[in-house]
Amino acid sequence: MPAANLTRSEAEARAATIDVRDYAVTLDLTRAAETFSSETIVRFAATPGTSTFIEATTREVREIVLNGHPLDLSVSDGSRIRLEGLAAENELRVVGTFAYTNTGEGLHRFVDPVDGETYLYTEFAVAEANRVFAVFDQPDLKASFRFTVTAPAHWEFLSNAPTPEPAVDGEHATWAFEAGPVMSSYIVALVAGPYASWRDQATSVDGREIPLGLFTRASLAQYAHPDVMFETVKAGLAFYEQAFGVAYPFGKYDQIFVPEYNWGAMENVGAVTFNESYLFRARVSDARREQRAIVVLHELSHMWFGNSVTMKWWNDLWLNESFATWASTLATSQITEFTGVWATFASDEKTHAAEQDQLPSTHPIVAVIDDLADVEVNFDAITYDKGASVLKQLVAFVGLDAFQRGVGAYLAAHANGNATLRDLLDELERASGRELTRWSQLWLETAGVNTLRAIVETDASGTITAARVEQSAATEHPTLRPHRVAIGSYTLDGSALTRTHRVELDIDGPSTDVPELVGLARPDLLLVNDDDLTYAKVRLDDRSFAVATEHLAGIADPVARAVVLGSAWDAVRDAELAPRAFVRLVVANIGRETQSAARGLALDHLETVLGRYLAEEHCEQVAAEAGDAVWALAELAAAGSDTQLQFVKAFTRIASTAAHADVLGSLLDGSIRLPGLEVDLDLRWELVIARAALGAGTDEELADALQRDDTAKGRQLAETARAARPDQASKDAAWQRVMTDATLSNDLARAIADGWRRTTSPELLGSTVVEYFDRLHAAWAERGFTMGRIIATRLFPSPLVTNELADVTRSWLAAVAEPAPLHRLIGEQLAELERGLAAQARDASELSVAAQ
Repeated sequence: MPAANLTRSEAEARAATIDVRDYAVTLDLTRAAETFSSETIVRFAATPGTSTFIEATTREVREIVLNGHPLDLSVSDGSRIRLEGLAAENELRVVGTFAYTNTGEGLHRFVDPVDGETYLYTEFAVAEANRVFAVFDQPDLKASFRFTVTAPAHWEFLSNAPTPEPAVDGEHATWAFEAGPVMSSYIVALVAGPYASWRDQATSVDGREIPLGLFTRASLAQYAHPDVMFETVKAGLAFYEQAFGVAYPFGKYDQIFVPEYNWGAMENVGAVTFNESYLFRARVSDARREQRAIVVLHELSHMWFGNSVTMKWWNDLWLNESFATWASTLATSQITEFTGVWATFASDEKTHAAEQDQLPSTHPIVAVIDDLADVEVNFDAITYDKGASVLKQLVAFVGLDAFQRGVGAYLAAHANGNATLRDLLDELERASGRELTRWSQLWLETAGVNTLRAIVETDASGTITAARVEQSAATEHPTLRPHRVAIGSYTLDGSALTRTHRVELDIDGPSTDVPELVGLARPDLLLVNDDDLTYAKVRLDDRSFAVATEHLAGIADPVARAVVLGSAWDAVRDAELAPRAFVRLVVANIGRETQSAARGLALDHLETVLGRYLAEEHCEQVAAEAGDAVWALAELAAAGSDTQLQFVKAFTRIASTAAHADVLGSLLDGSIRLPGLEVDLDLRWELVIARAALGAGTDEELADALQRDDTAKGRQLAETARAARPDQASKDAAWQRVMTDATLSNDLARAIADGWRRTTSPELLGSTVVEYFDRLHAAWAERGFTMGRIIATRLFPSPLVTNELADVTRSWLAAVAEPAPLHRLIGEQLAELERGLAAQARDASELSVAAQ
């Protein structure tokens, strides 16, 4: 059953009433495959005579004892237990039967098809600890947790405290953990199963030896890369201790790769859980390796910022995640091989942030969070990427040294406690001497993204006589903000665009003069937001845009290239630039892009444009030509290079013709070989799925791939291939499974839905539109948030860009206002659909003009 939806007012009232001391939790994991036994003893202080409640999402409550007095079991409604007549000091005992999940929430249970072994892990964010034991499940009621767990004797068992030696009794064993550190319930962790393990240690700045652990399923042990994982953590720990001036705050640091995980990773205290997609079973792009390094360092930074010092309520969730995103990017740039990661930040994080910020559901970075349902849908690109982009602007505003001093003071002042944004701003003001209240109001408490453009006037000789930066905002979010920006002047020298002048200044309001440019010759490219200091959309003047797009690869600085490409992407999404022009821009320049992440993002954008933005009159032709061009780039790429791998994988996603399917088949059977390219486990599946989507795949191809990879991942990919087949029966059957089969795990549902959406014939997805909207509300109510979100977003037929789908969606939104999170998700789908329609209309108008 879905957990209760805690409101902010309830949480504040409870925090004013009680103070939690500690928990002692006893679990028996030796029972049936569906349920387990849980006993909680929690001690807490309270205002005498008051009442409160504790969360416990149970199958059955067997015993509730408050201060030695058994309570009638009717005080539990299956998700909350009412507690009345509290004493100054209280002890509560709750015994019950709780349920495993297969949705990545609470205590997730997974059976590995390779060896039949069972693996368990917890995921307690946002407030899911109550699926495992009785708990006051809110971030500002911190306490220590002590676990005693009985489970099969051959398992590894991990929690936030160091793992004790188990007491073995035949086939079972009991682990009696010491009390762990004081922490919030959402970062408590329990991980169990016959995990393969590796050990190391790091030396803290205070002289302590910090034990390090790495764990994977036994069947994935060969992909663990412990040297990479340990080296990254050791370097990161030293970097953060120096940057923050605060020693590592906990006693150990484990990293555990877990199956069917909903997140990229989770910062549980001393026991970080990672999605198994970061275990590379085959060769991956440099961009993917860079992303793993960022994620490892992101979670490590949370040990200080988020775990030692924790938000009081979820409205400051952004601060946890944005800080970790910014800090991990800084660390990655300085302690790993990925020194160009700020270019990735400019092209990736800021792009995603601006996309999210232009949806109707956009919100201030400091969002209004009235209840837990609000939190779930705010794990978005505002919370992570826009927040991190704004923090980068704040660092430029106050200076890096002052920022780090302020953060260190904040961490020291609030260690082991809870704090707010105001607490951080106070420390930053003291460290920098700059007043930040207005900055916070404009940047953090308002929504929307500004647009910046440079306006220059010249005389007859081409000398600049006046220059200014104009700032604008969308009508619905009209806030203009202060920006610290750089403006770069670039001169064309042959095919190279070289920066010959740079101005850095503060701008504010609708127009800011730039006198430093007056008297200079007008450059070939004038780039606003050079070096990507601020968060804004950038529009280039016509001359600069023409030069930049024709000579994009001639710009040596990858950050500058990212700013230019981001400007073009914004323009095509805003229907200001014809989609065909964007296709030409990418195809003409991508072969010379040196940054793996930028190359990957450009190819992702190309896929979106080809699939959703082109006018119907020529979409097949342009898609075919783009596919031919990407395949040609793959053939021309250096043997065994990252570039070659990315182009081949991009080709599998944008292949659209029978000839493309033949090339894919020849790669698959080996009749076409590219020097240095191995058709390994992952690439084989991509080829099989691509051919299935084009109607060229065979049962034999799929069976061969599954025989080579009969694992949990292989079985999921086989389901994707089956659902990708371009016939109505396959599409409808896949859709029905995800919508109606409650036994599907989270990952399996995603895999089937991804195959269902994979098509070059979007009309095949139209048959279920009416049923989708008829069933949507009930599915959301019955299946819980994770599965509800999969259904709402992945079964929406986004490749079907038609006015008819837009009309049906608008009608549903007008008729169904609640629940608000579901309404928001469907509103976002409609907004992206309307962008696709506008882009298609722009493309069609360009065709009309060209024909005249």
